[in-house]
Order: sequence, then C-alpha cells, then structure tokens
Amino acid sequence: MNSLEHLEKKLKIKFKNIQALKEALIHRSYLNEAKQKNLHSNERLEFLGDSILSFVISEWLFKQFPNYSEGNLTNIRSNLVKTESLAKIAKKFDLGKFLFLSRGEKEEGGENNSTLLANTFEAVLGAIFLDRGIAKVKKFIKKNFKNLLESLVLKGEFKDFKSLLQETVQAEKKLTPSYKIIKESGPDHAKIFTVGVYLGKKLLAIGSGKSKQAAEENAAEAVLNKIK
Repeated sequence: MNSLEHLEKKLKIKFKNIQALKEALIHRSYLNEAKQKNLHSNERLEFLGDSILSFVISEWLFKQFPNYSEGNLTNIRSNLVKTESLAKIAKKFDLGKFLFLSRGEKEEGGENNSTLLANTFEAVLGAIFLDRGIAKVKKFIKKNFKNLLESLVLKGEFKDFKSLLQETVQAEKKLTPSYKIIKESGPDHAKIFTVGVYLGKKLLAIGSGKSKQAAEENAAEAVLNKIK
C-alpha cells in the first residue's frame, strides 16, 4: 500500500483533511476485515462524484461547443464518462495500488478491475469537491479529460454505441436491435442494471451499468467488439 501523501503528489492536490481521500479509497469489501472502527466505504463519495462529474462535463461541453445539438453533447459526454474512460484515468494515477481491499478482492484482481477503478475515481472526485470545493474539482476534471475530449472531437468518434450498433445491424441485416432488462441488483442508491441486447429472439450480448442507459450502452459496445 503506497502512502496517501504519495497519491496526493500524483493527483497534484493537497488535501486539508487526508481522511477524505482515504475514505475515497476504501472498498466495501475491506470493511469486513478492517480492525479500525468507524470506517466507511467509498460508495457515498462515489455517488457524489458521479453527479459532480456529470455536471462539470455537461457545463464544460455546453460552453465549449455552442453549435452542437443536444444529441451530440450527450454522445460526447457518454464517451467521456464511460467506465473505460474513467478506468484509464484512474490507472494513470495508479489508483489500484492505493485501494483498501479485502484479501479476496485482491486475489480476484480488484486492483485492475475497470469498474472498481472507475467507481474509485468518482469517489476521489467527490472527496476533492468536499475538501477543496467546486473550483478545484472543475480544474482537476478539465485537466484530466482535455486530451480525451480533443481526441473524440478531432476523430468525430462521439456517436454512442447504441447508434453505431443500430447503423451496423441495419446495414447488414435490415433489422433493429432491441434491449431488455435481465436483472436489477444492489441498494436503491447504488442499483446496478444488467441488460441484454437482442436481434429478434437471439441474445447478442449483455451489459451492466448504474443506469438502464449505461447498461444498454455497455451491451451495445460488447456486440461491436465481437463484430470487430
């Protein structure tokens, strides 16, 4: 476990209360093995960070691209805040090395799990907001998403996966894929949706996410990856 001070240097943010950063790194699995009392998992901070990220990215895109339609703005935001994008940034900071995980979670590769890393990154954003305020977290988000945004816009790669899949399938099969919720799990404040994407009655792939839309996007992406 690397020191929290080392992570502060990587993030280039000095916390007034280092415990805020520590809580952002505590996976719920760790609580069962921790000897310390009054520890909390990072789930509440993740909830906060998720909302802050969506707000900051939305405002940024709204001001950055005054001529873009609502659809284009939504598609760009979806690409910026998807699990893979967040996990990529989390890996840049080596967040996995700083995580507080149970032995079992570590053995299962939790330090490199994309979903876990993305959730932790959102929790860190929540911690930055609480400790240093909205201006600091805005600056941090824009700095770390700038290159990804430029890449998306320059390449024009901001169509959502559902749209790309629909175009691909209609061109080849003259059919439209459909989506169906297979399962809902987790507490109300952190519900996970599992969705299947179908062509007729055939299940093409499944995807999970914190909203139905995110799950559908992940399912569509899984199909596109298979096609590639």
